[in-house]
Amino acid sequence: MDTSYPREDPRALSRKADDAAHTALSVGTPGPMPRDHLLWSVFSTVYLNLCCLGFLALVHSVKARDQKIAGDLEAARHYGSKAKCYNILAAMWTLVPPLLLLGLVVTGALHLSRLAKDSAAFFTTKFDDEDYN
Repeated sequence: MDTSYPREDPRALSRKADDAAHTALSVGTPGPMPRDHLLWSVFSTVYLNLCCLGFLALVHSVKARDQKIAGDLEAARHYGSKAKCYNILAAMWTLVPPLLLLGLVVTGALHLSRLAKDSAAFFTTKFDDEDYN
């Protein structure tokens, strides 16, 4: 008695050999599915940045997802690329001005502290009587 596992039917082995002779291979490998950047666009829209760039990114992301579902991958890549560009612009437009403002405040505070130290030294200067003659 044969108790090996898995048990194979000898007729199945002959069918596997016949199926291997008629296997079709696809020549072109499909590329990666286009990205729609929908989540990033939603966050850009919720943050309410200037010029509504997040909303434009959201519109293009939805169009990219629609095209991907419809099967037009080239249009989906196009809309996904535009959504990515709008998201990058929205992120830069959101991050750069506050950083520039912070830099201006810090340099202004440093300049004012140096100016206050120099003026305090001027007002504490003692003059002799012969300086007025």
